[in-house]
Amino acid sequence: MAKATKKTEKKEHPKAGKSSKTMPGVLLRPRITEKASGMAMDKNIYAFEVALRATKREIKKAVADFYKVTAVKIAIVAIPSKDVTVRGKKGHTSKGKKAYVYLKKGDTIEFV
Repeated sequence: MAKATKKTEKKEHPKAGKSSKTMPGVLLRPRITEKASGMAMDKNIYAFEVALRATKREIKKAVADFYKVTAVKIAIVAIPSKDVTVRGKKGHTSKGKKAYVYLKKGDTIEFV
């Protein structure tokens, strides 16, 4: 009897070889609030909800690629999870992360 030999193919990790800087989904959505709108008009600072594992460099590159503007500074703030009660049932909100993007003088972002 011939012995069957197994071919072992090395499977690559799905993200192997891909830079995390080009990862889609770094910027989740702009935060359009009263405070964020005031900061955008007065100080040229825009707020975005970002992925939990996003870094300042990834956010800066994503803003530059998507909106074609130059970010001077990025400030990241963690949004903690909160306990809530809705219709008598207890639960909690999900945690998150937001980024304040300071743009170069003269650059603006239009949200449609």
